[in-house]
Amino acid sequence: MPALSLDEAVDQTRTGDVWIFRGFSVADRAIRAVTNAPVNHVGMAVVVEDLPPLLWHAELGRSLPDVWTGEHQRGVQLHDLRDAVTTWRRKYGQQAWLRQLIGVADDGGVTPEMEDAVLRTIARLDGKPFPTTRGLASGWINGRLRRRTSAEAVYCAELVAATYTAMGLLPSSRPQNWYDPGKFWSGDDLALLQGAKLGDEIPVDVTTA
Repeated sequence: MPALSLDEAVDQTRTGDVWIFRGFSVADRAIRAVTNAPVNHVGMAVVVEDLPPLLWHAELGRSLPDVWTGEHQRGVQLHDLRDAVTTWRRKYGQQAWLRQLIGVADDGGVTPEMEDAVLRTIARLDGKPFPTTRGLASGWINGRLRRRTSAEAVYCAELVAATYTAMGLLPSSRPQNWYDPGKFWSGDDLALLQGAKLGDEIPVDVTTA
């Protein structure tokens, strides 16, 4: 699929769309090895009212101010989407893809009830810490065994899964630590509820941003 410029991708993004990243640092490779995933980071777009498009994700860094708290913090964060993708490309050397959420509302967006669920989830989880490498590995193993782990630390894929669950797009019966970034890659064929699905990965060209 042809790449979109960052401007085009941000302009086309709606709440619930997924942004996926893959880098080549030691940490990126370690995350992929621990989670057995082809990608190492995932976030969800939040586009509400007159605010610029935002990225809801969890990460170790604190390069950008959190839109919800106004602070530079580690862990679960809400960032300006354009700034976040640019930072992940230029500072962390990450490739980026956009997967659009399809089949939810007739106008291509989410329902008001889903949007309310997203905002409640942000209020509940923003600022939660990112897990340690050992905690990440333990959570992934427990997830494979369908065992729930503590929600005190939240990994990026768990955050997107928790938000999708609150929106009614994923079953609440499945533990959120079952999810890793690769679950949101098309090769895994993640089944969503309410007739929704994620479109193919669209590569995003950040070089001209």
